[in-house]
Amino acid sequence: MLVGEKVVLRGLELRDAKELHKYVNDWEVRQYLNMFYPISEVEEEEFVKSSWEKRKSGTDFIFAIDDRESGQLIGTIGLHRIDWKNRNAELGIAIWKKDYWGKGYGADAIKTLLKYAFHELNLHKIYLRVYDFNKRAMRCYEKVGFKKEGILREAFWRNGKWHDTIFMGILQSEFEQE
Repeated sequence: MLVGEKVVLRGLELRDAKELHKYVNDWEVRQYLNMFYPISEVEEEEFVKSSWEKRKSGTDFIFAIDDRESGQLIGTIGLHRIDWKNRNAELGIAIWKKDYWGKGYGADAIKTLLKYAFHELNLHKIYLRVYDFNKRAMRCYEKVGFKKEGILREAFWRNGKWHDTIFMGILQSEFEQE
């Protein structure tokens, strides 16, 4: 397990699928993700199982985010499309429980994962994508040290209009300075 100040990152368990299924189908949560249809409980179980296979192959490391104090599952975070030659990966995070939004749990989970990515996996860069209407997430990423690197204009359709996709990244050397 990876332990932060507020969170514990652990491997996803099959038992997590039922709870994740509830949250992935909450529109208020899902609007920030590249998901556009309801997910069944079976599909969520398949996601958990596929995360194990991806971990074995070394392409993705996906973790459950638990509240350190209560032990409650509050979200997921992962390194995706790990490129071992160029030592980079894409970060994805979702705090599924809305009671935990805006309270520093996401930032702590990201810092904890970045420490693992840079200190244990020896990655050089972590990047992410965020949609222009997700202001809370952008503030969180900037707080942790991510910098805006580019914009894919009008690349995401949500709520009847086009939105920009913003790319952000952080280098190992920048993380060490934080």
